[in-house]
Amino acid sequence: MKYKIAQLLNKAVTKIILAIILGFIVGAIVLAFAGYNPFDCYSMMVTSIFSSPLNIVQVVILTMPNILTGLSVAFAFKTGLFNIGAEGQYLVGAMAAVIIGSKLNLPPGINIIVIMIVAILAAGLYGAFAGLLKAKFGIHEVITTIMLNWIALYFNNYLISVPGIGIKNTQYSVAINHNAWTNLLVNWKETPHGQAFLASHQTLSTILLATDINYGIIIAIAVAILIWFVLYKTTFGYQVRAVGLNKDAAEFAGIGVKKNIIMTMFIAGGLAGLAGALQMAGSLPHALVTLAASPGYGFNGITVALMANSSPVGCIFTALLLSGLQFGGSTIQMNLGAPSEVVNIMIGVIVFFVAVASMFTMISEKMKKRRVKNGH
Repeated sequence: MKYKIAQLLNKAVTKIILAIILGFIVGAIVLAFAGYNPFDCYSMMVTSIFSSPLNIVQVVILTMPNILTGLSVAFAFKTGLFNIGAEGQYLVGAMAAVIIGSKLNLPPGINIIVIMIVAILAAGLYGAFAGLLKAKFGIHEVITTIMLNWIALYFNNYLISVPGIGIKNTQYSVAINHNAWTNLLVNWKETPHGQAFLASHQTLSTILLATDINYGIIIAIAVAILIWFVLYKTTFGYQVRAVGLNKDAAEFAGIGVKKNIIMTMFIAGGLAGLAGALQMAGSLPHALVTLAASPGYGFNGITVALMANSSPVGCIFTALLLSGLQFGGSTIQMNLGAPSEVVNIMIGVIVFFVAVASMFTMISEKMKKRRVKNGH
């Protein structure tokens, strides 16, 4: 029995689940000390999500950028790089999408594909620049990507003042053309037939008309599966992981470490840029907005990647969990008066315990040694 428990503790999934449970326990303790019933708060968080199809859809919409920025950070982790720049890369992708998307007038399917490719290339090059500085000059990617985040933020605000891109006397840029929107049934729901159908189907009408539900989540899940395939089923993926495990050994084996660092950061940047493009194409106002602070999707990606232990497929589920916690956290403050900051505490604890997951391995090893010592 102890041997099976020790084996279970060694599994990555077990470590993540235990970290999440410990996060909820610490969150409950904080709520109790603040004078709130943890069970009422957690119940409110869950019921608020599942109380209506509208709320479920809102969580799904929040999940799309979190998956892609999580993949961006996770992919860089595989090469031993800490991509803090997913936030800036997201913004570069969003800017590229709006600039191109507001000018192009191609058929809908082709239009969005071109926009996504341009956003991936622009953000990929932005990420690759940090990779180049790391590979050629040894400048740490954490420093460069943090600085590049700020550059992207202020460049976003500058673009809105540029004639032809920004709308005069507003805080908005021009919008992506309507035929490049990824919203679900965007054209059909505006037709007389579509409006008549929605008038007789209230739930569907609420989802399609009151939310920004779009195809982005499907693309994000497909990309997560693609990244898993690249990492674990291709030669390039093997090289990326080899560089992350031991750069010196990888170089001795003939793997181009510098080339892989640059290429990894290009892909990581492209993934975050794709999130920005899909957000612009799928959510109102389909335009850039003057920002006082970063939107936060890139930093969410760090949390998603850490909670998923850098697993591409795991990023789908941890992004969904993060989005659910963020949505549910706002409801406990609104309905019970409990501080929504407790969600950030929970997330921080979860990330902490995932980061120190070696603790569970140590427990497992001790159980094994005790088993051997007792002759079992």
